[in-house]
Formats: sequence, structure tokens, C-alpha cells
Amino acid sequence: MQLHYGINDLKDVDIMSFLPIVLPVILVGFILAIVALIDLYKNKKSRNNVLIWTLIIIFGNTIGPILYFVIGRKDSERV
Repeated sequence: MQLHYGINDLKDVDIMSFLPIVLPVILVGFILAIVALIDLYKNKKSRNNVLIWTLIIIFGNTIGPILYFVIGRKDSERV
């Protein structure tokens, strides 16, 4: 039983078979990030910590925009 795989074992994997699974996830994450950035900068005057939320949205992949919509939009309502 082989417990460790090397880089040479990856040449047998068909990457195109994973594309229908990975592509929608990447596309949804990209669309979420764009919509979150548009909402953030459209309401820039009423939002707190715009720079921090921008970095979270960009570098947080899919979780960053979701956090913005759940937490970041509520910050401005409290002010």
C-alpha cells in the first residue's frame, strides 16, 4: 500500500475531468467578489473600514465577500 505520492503520480490525473466541478466554484467566487466591491464602493461614505473590507473581499476568496455581506453591511446600519 502506497502512502506517499510523488509529483510523477500527478501526470496520470486528467485535469479536464475536474474542470466542470472547479469552474463554477471559481466563477461564483469571482462574481461574489465583484458584487461585494461594487456595493462597498457605492456606499463608501456610510461604510466603516473601507480599506480593510476591500482587502478581506479580495484576499478572502469566497469567504471574504460572504463575510462582507453578513457583517460589513450591518456596520453601517449601526452608525
